[in-house]
Amino acid sequence: MEYLVDMVTTVPDGTSEQAVAEMRAREAARSRELAAAGSLLRLWRPPLAPGQWRTWGLFDAPDEERLEQVLASMPLRAWRHDTVTPLSPHPNDPGPGAAR
Repeated sequence: MEYLVDMVTTVPDGTSEQAVAEMRAREAARSRELAAAGSLLRLWRPPLAPGQWRTWGLFDAPDEERLEQVLASMPLRAWRHDTVTPLSPHPNDPGPGAAR
């Protein structure tokens, strides 16, 4: 099943730029691992407010429990609030695998 996850990150006040850079590097590495495993399908950057960190991610997981495990494995989760929307196929979807 696919899930759209709206991920909003809030860096705690007083966090050093070095700590932020290290966290971002760890997040990037974990994202690559999740993509290679087929759990992370896509990432988008929606319009942002000044100073806002926000990402939309498309994830694949057999159920919400497994999705939660995937999201919890991402380093930025410590600073992030996620809103999960389960997705189901639309009968008129023109994308890959669409019925013709």
